[in-house]
Amino acid sequence: MLETKIHELRREKKMSQNDLAELVGVRRGTITSLENGKYNPSLKLAMKIAKVFDKQVEEVFFFDDLMEEDDN
Repeated sequence: MLETKIHELRREKKMSQNDLAELVGVRRGTITSLENGKYNPSLKLAMKIAKVFDKQVEEVFFFDDLMEEDDN
């Protein structure tokens, strides 16, 4: 499962889901789905979100341990 730090990063910047959605060109529901692990972003969207927070994509999005074990 893809995990994200979007919620944490938004809180640090005092940013709403709507604020982030507007910055990256998606609907607020997309941000909600990302934060709840119900949607995997395209690479382009992941890069846009990472850029907003001045982070590398790998610092914002990562696979949990269970997914990594399944790949072996």
